[in-house]
Amino acid sequence: MDRPYVSWELIEGFLTDAFVAVGVPRADAALCADVLMESDRRGIESHGVNRFKPIYIDRINAGIQKPVTEIEILKETPTTVTMDAHDGMGMVASHRAMTMVIDKAKRYGLAMAAIRNSTHYGIAGYWASMATNAGMIGITGTNARPSIAPTFGVENMLGTNPLTVGFPTDEEFPFMIDCATSITQRGKIEYFARNSMLTPAGMVIGNDGEALTDSERILVDLTEGRAALAPLGGIGEDLGGYKGYGYATVVEVLSAALQAGSFLKMLTGKAENGEKRPYHLGHFFLVVDPEAFLGLDSFKRTCTEILRELRSSAKAPGCDRIYTAGEKEYLAWLERKDRGVPLNASVQREFIEIRDAYGLPYKFPFE
Repeated sequence: MDRPYVSWELIEGFLTDAFVAVGVPRADAALCADVLMESDRRGIESHGVNRFKPIYIDRINAGIQKPVTEIEILKETPTTVTMDAHDGMGMVASHRAMTMVIDKAKRYGLAMAAIRNSTHYGIAGYWASMATNAGMIGITGTNARPSIAPTFGVENMLGTNPLTVGFPTDEEFPFMIDCATSITQRGKIEYFARNSMLTPAGMVIGNDGEALTDSERILVDLTEGRAALAPLGGIGEDLGGYKGYGYATVVEVLSAALQAGSFLKMLTGKAENGEKRPYHLGHFFLVVDPEAFLGLDSFKRTCTEILRELRSSAKAPGCDRIYTAGEKEYLAWLERKDRGVPLNASVQREFIEIRDAYGLPYKFPFE
């Protein structure tokens, strides 16, 4: 598969200018571009630039996402803030929220934000990383359009609902667990479909309870309610599927109940007549300052000792390395920092289409 690498500088300029072309203010456009690139920097292609057109540009053009983000503060206390993003750019609202709660946590030790009526906020780890870069613990989650079936069910009810946690460490990278509460997420299936790959059996079930593997069919069936993702642990209780189901519900509640936001089937992105409408997503952000306990240095020291002991523990036969969360993403960055972003053929076509549609002055190396 031919996947040429495109420089970070070219990608950054193109994404920013394309966002501006559809009405996003330049400062906001630069932020949104950086969030998408951060996913690719970490090797998490399911949420990177391959989602630029279908998740952001197309939704803005369809009128279900506003390019200009008007953030309304619904309530604020010394340690909390509740916002309404009014269907603007989720990444812009999230940056505002994290900036505020980091400042509050520095003063009071802990702080939390909740946002309603938002849109896709990109890779969740970006927001937790804002906290770790400030020497703090970052926790975030978001609900999403229904994709996960509850244990013993087949109907897509819950979103993939990531529960993301970041810890600052003494190492060159933070601890960062950033993953969905389903076995896989929709973005990964979109990646499979883009690359003509089957979805592994067991990740998705149809209404008849049978596993589905046709990636393109799954994307359609998920949207139309004929398929659902399995929660972490799988179907039923034998392998602990109820655990993933439970954590997905935790994220759903925190993403909706604190700010009286939308939830479950309200997040389909479709009206009763089938027409597209805004998704009205909810997010939450929690920041903890270790200085409010026994200090950042003490936290980093103990946290890093735990991670190093885990990596140095006995390895299974045939395995030569144990990783901790965030390590593989750091290694991906070391491999990509001088090479750029690998783009498959479908993304190449989308970039050319967007460039030509808006008359942007770019020449791509894959042309």
